[in-house]
Amino acid sequence: MDGDWKDGLTGGVRPGRASGLNPGNRFEPLRLHVLGEHRDETLAEPGGQIATQVYRDRSKSVINRVQSPDIPFRWTLNPYRGCEHGCIYCYARPGHEYLGFSCGLDFEMRLLAKPDAALLLERELSAASWSGEPIVLSGVTDCYQPVERRLEITRDCLRVLGRFKQPYTIVTKNRLVLRDLDLIAPMARQGLARVAISLTTLDQELARTMEPRASSPGDRLAAMAELAGAGVPVTVMVAPIIPGLTDREIPQLLQAASEHSATSAGWVMLRLPHQVKELFIDWLERSRPEAAGRILAGIRQVRNGRLNESAFGRRMRGHGSRAEGIGHLFTIFARRYGLSVSQVMMGARSWAGPGKSKPSPVWDAPLFEAIQTTNLAKVGETGSAEPISDDVAKRTGKEGTMETMD
Repeated sequence: MDGDWKDGLTGGVRPGRASGLNPGNRFEPLRLHVLGEHRDETLAEPGGQIATQVYRDRSKSVINRVQSPDIPFRWTLNPYRGCEHGCIYCYARPGHEYLGFSCGLDFEMRLLAKPDAALLLERELSAASWSGEPIVLSGVTDCYQPVERRLEITRDCLRVLGRFKQPYTIVTKNRLVLRDLDLIAPMARQGLARVAISLTTLDQELARTMEPRASSPGDRLAAMAELAGAGVPVTVMVAPIIPGLTDREIPQLLQAASEHSATSAGWVMLRLPHQVKELFIDWLERSRPEAAGRILAGIRQVRNGRLNESAFGRRMRGHGSRAEGIGHLFTIFARRYGLSVSQVMMGARSWAGPGKSKPSPVWDAPLFEAIQTTNLAKVGETGSAEPISDDVAKRTGKEGTMETMD
């Protein structure tokens, strides 16, 4: 293969996928620069697409404690690892490398699902030590990514949260959240549930290439309106803001969200940790070649001359005059369109669990968490159309333990 296509895919970029690369795992000393014809043939769907693989995640717990000092909430619940939405900029991609996978195409097509999440959640909410603090679904990958339509793991978790009257905030960019309005709306009426919809751009073509399997911008706006109409408080998350590409849309994004009944708004600057930088640059040169240099220069202006900063605080907002300008622009237009940018508190006054201590209010903004890792067991390459179960594992005969990296 041509040396200029380091980590590239033999068949080129596949339809419905954002990644044009599958970089070697940064924790491993060896890497391949080509996927190989046999693997392409094995994974190819009709039309040249690559099938999604689903693996069983045998985590022993599902409520994750967040310890990052610049994240204003303490608990998250992630039914899935990896994300079929395939957003090219996703900060969570490097977490897939802890599992032995690549942060490139693997992140989009090799998913880990937690079919026992609802049972684990019920056990953890029943513990005497749990005090009912708000939980964010999800802090890492989207709990309503396409595979959820069949597996319904998130829906099962919402049933448990409802029985316990456990406060929660859902963060998603998929209109599939509307499927579960029958569970979310009753909790919202008690002040126990909110939904945050991520909205990055109103440009349909840009969204299609940058977030290929997420709902369209129009569908996300429609979901905001339907959620609000059912009495669910809606936040619009303009995240990430990409200097030189989407920052100019901030006024239009906030106006559209307000017109579709969002009541609050938040934002996060683009983050490109580890090899996500290479993935993003490759995508940029393919999709916006004429503007790539200008966009990369804009990112460096808010990142002290680099493409990423990992320092707590700065990683979320950037710094410098351009970053300050973006923040001021956001605040001005949020206020103009009646969107609150203050920290939204959710208490646990209706908590029905056994915990006796009163929880402190926690901001439920959809930001980020550190990724936890556990042992996993593969259940077979079933794809997103077939629910994973013990029966599937028995039929395929492919069940086996795969150790993760600590």
